[in-house]
Amino acid sequence: MLSNSVPVFRDRLKTNTSQFIKFGIVGGSGVPVNLLVAALAMKISLWTGGPAYHDAVIDIVGTPFNIRGYHVFQAIAFLVANLWNYQLNRSWTFGNLEKRSWLRGFFPFLATGLLAFLVQMFVTTLMLNPTSPLALPEFLDDSSGLKNRFYWAQAISILVAMPVNFIVNKLWAFRTRKPTHIVLSETPS
Repeated sequence: MLSNSVPVFRDRLKTNTSQFIKFGIVGGSGVPVNLLVAALAMKISLWTGGPAYHDAVIDIVGTPFNIRGYHVFQAIAFLVANLWNYQLNRSWTFGNLEKRSWLRGFFPFLATGLLAFLVQMFVTTLMLNPTSPLALPEFLDDSSGLKNRFYWAQAISILVAMPVNFIVNKLWAFRTRKPTHIVLSETPS
């Protein structure tokens, strides 16, 4: 029995490693999409007289906290990048699995993405809050694109959220479907 489980373990490890690498490549391709959309959302907001990334947009009633411009920009970027990543993961990373309809597969992926997005927002908030112990350093003074705190916080938070996203997608959104019936083999009499 033990000798049979070693090849099974190796095959699973190989498959999971391959899927993780592909998932990372897809996620990596989604990072520029996410960053570009976030930057465009911020620029469009500034061009139209909207909030800057650090401006409070909505007060959270009963708390000293606010939804800030960067939360809104992140949400827009998340939705676009989530669509991008879903389609690539569906066709390439998990392309060999039996597929649900596009919409039935997208909603678990979106829900999973929302979990990772909450992690991402939490990390970004910690990095952009000047009173946080994880606040980005002061040399990032928003004077240029490479010194923009929002861009760095967005990129770092995406990297932190990626493992959460992979694990939940692997176990839920792209899980292998269970057979709907059992085939019994006939034994000779």
